[in-house]
Amino acid sequence: MNRVLYKLALVPMKNYPFFLAQVLTFGYVVVYFSILFVRYQAGIVTKEMLALPKSRFMLIGLLEAMGVASGMAAAAMLPGPSIPVLSQLILSVIVLGRKYRANQILGCLLVTTGVILSVVSGANGGSSLSDVKFFWPAVLMASSACQAGASIIKEFVFIDGAKRLEGKRPDIFVVNSFGSGFQALFVLLLLPFLSNLKGIPLTELPAYVNRGAACFLNVGGGNLNDCPGAPLLPLLFITMNMAFNISVLNLVKMSTALVASLTATLAVPLSIYVLSLPLPYMPGGTSLSTSFLVGAAVLVLGLLLYNLPQNSADQVKTE
Repeated sequence: MNRVLYKLALVPMKNYPFFLAQVLTFGYVVVYFSILFVRYQAGIVTKEMLALPKSRFMLIGLLEAMGVASGMAAAAMLPGPSIPVLSQLILSVIVLGRKYRANQILGCLLVTTGVILSVVSGANGGSSLSDVKFFWPAVLMASSACQAGASIIKEFVFIDGAKRLEGKRPDIFVVNSFGSGFQALFVLLLLPFLSNLKGIPLTELPAYVNRGAACFLNVGGGNLNDCPGAPLLPLLFITMNMAFNISVLNLVKMSTALVASLTATLAVPLSIYVLSLPLPYMPGGTSLSTSFLVGAAVLVLGLLLYNLPQNSADQVKTE
């Protein structure tokens, strides 16, 4: 639903995707810190949780901001998704000292292959990587590595926080709030670069924001039919995206960043299938190729392989 609503939100906001991205970045800071304040007042969040080292949250924010910047640069030149699964696998071994069995490594490879097959075939004749210089795939991989790094640092915060808090893991809104706060700070510092990247000179940014806000709210002068579905579709996407991010972080807290990433990849073929159907504001629909079905099957096979039953002695270890 998160991916599908994003596509639907871009129907009214087709000319203002950069504005929508900034609403998400800066709006979440207000929402997350508001929730954090309520949970602190209720005693769910403690002073000890708030006193956790902020350098980790700063690193999370920096990595996520760099992921946004590099991903935005590559998205204009390169088809396909950013896939952090393999990056998270490598980083969890290096940073967290985690050990994986052969079936888990093979499962991750199959999941990544399945995602690529699903997206490329689901693109229905989109542009090919053969026409793209190596630089842009490298930028996309860097974006994926930044996202993976941020997720691994979040997992480390939960593990280290449990040691500091006598076995109690930090509240997810502590991680969400401070991570999003530093991300917004670094995005603000990168705003001149990001706006120029999207073809919006810094001098024209205030006018662009005003037009984007008018479209988002579906108010102001001009023809309101220029932004059909606003503000309902953008608000539905923002709400769903927030719920998605909270649930993914909660899964990271309960398990690992890699498990959360693998779980989220299942949404790729599901969302492509849903988007192939006739939808409100997106009538018509498209047909899916056999390659898409093969990609989806490979992805599910990879998930099953990763989660094969095991003896307790072979459990993944964290040092």
